[in-house]
Amino acid sequence: MPAVTHTSTIYEGGFSDPVGASQTVFRVVMDAMAKPGSVHGFTEVTAPPAPLSASAAAVIATLADADTPVWLDPVLVEASQVRDWIVFHTGAPIADHQSEAAFALVAAPQNLSALNGFSLGTQEFPDRSATVILQVSTLTDGSTLTLEGPGIKDQAQLAPAPMPPHFEAQWRANRAAFPRGIDLILAAPDCVAAMPRSTRLVRSGA
Repeated sequence: MPAVTHTSTIYEGGFSDPVGASQTVFRVVMDAMAKPGSVHGFTEVTAPPAPLSASAAAVIATLADADTPVWLDPVLVEASQVRDWIVFHTGAPIADHQSEAAFALVAAPQNLSALNGFSLGTQEFPDRSATVILQVSTLTDGSTLTLEGPGIKDQAQLAPAPMPPHFEAQWRANRAAFPRGIDLILAAPDCVAAMPRSTRLVRSGA
């Protein structure tokens, strides 16, 4: 594990109530995963170094631990304080390669060209796939995604932005690998939504 640089910004900004806040965020994330496409709000409970957002930081601080390597996209890698903040507040090692990560934090989804670079799990152990946390600025003002699948009554719609290039094609390929495949958590300011691997995208006009 890399040595942590001792600066106040690394130590600050975590959960002020570690047990209560992490339980609250965990319930929010689980509700979002159980009801894909639904938006779930929560108050800001972390204050991480930029450019890591408060909502993404709350999610990773809740889910990651010493046994779950975390991959950071290039935008976050450039901010060494983000790396050290995650190590200090979660104990998680930082993965050098996408394929090694249990969780991934992506501050610039528009630059993430390959979702299949992350672990998709195996047929025997599909739970060994990665969960990818995308920092988005909105869940309502981007291009509309129409979703179907388990946990969704009829259809659900999300409009997140920014998103990875050719996202619909990438997600259909991810869905085709089921029960393997990554799960997505979309972390917007003050709220999250989720797209587990079981979620299907409906083609526009279908």
